[in-house]
Amino acid sequence: MTPNSRALIAGAAGASALNAVTYLDMAVRARPASSAEEDSAGRLADLAHVGPGDQQTAETRKSGLGALSGDATSVATAGISAAAGGRRLPTGVSAVALAGLAMMASISPMTALKVTDPRSWSAADWITDLVPHLAYGAVTAVALTALR
Repeated sequence: MTPNSRALIAGAAGASALNAVTYLDMAVRARPASSAEEDSAGRLADLAHVGPGDQQTAETRKSGLGALSGDATSVATAGISAAAGGRRLPTGVSAVALAGLAMMASISPMTALKVTDPRSWSAADWITDLVPHLAYGAVTAVALTALR
């Protein structure tokens, strides 16, 4: 199995874990979904001067592109880890590193696009973002190890 296929499988597994934890949190706390990924997709379309269509079409496209960007980030993060694969870290260390890398990979573009400002986040906001990313890191690290 190639490093690329391992990254694809592990990243998809990690993304599934992140989504499951996020949706569980939404159900338990009755909190709405974040629109940050959709807002980022909309901001990129604006910057590229790409007209996404009428209002309903634009919202649908932003929703789809936002979700795809999260999946792409998950796979890319796993790919970076797989590419650096000569170093075998303990699974716990790898999980935390993957979680941190995934958080940076998702927050940085949103910050650059002025969709969010992490400096203004409350402790609860940080925990809401951290916990699903830790699930991502744990599942991705275990999957990468299992697929070696």
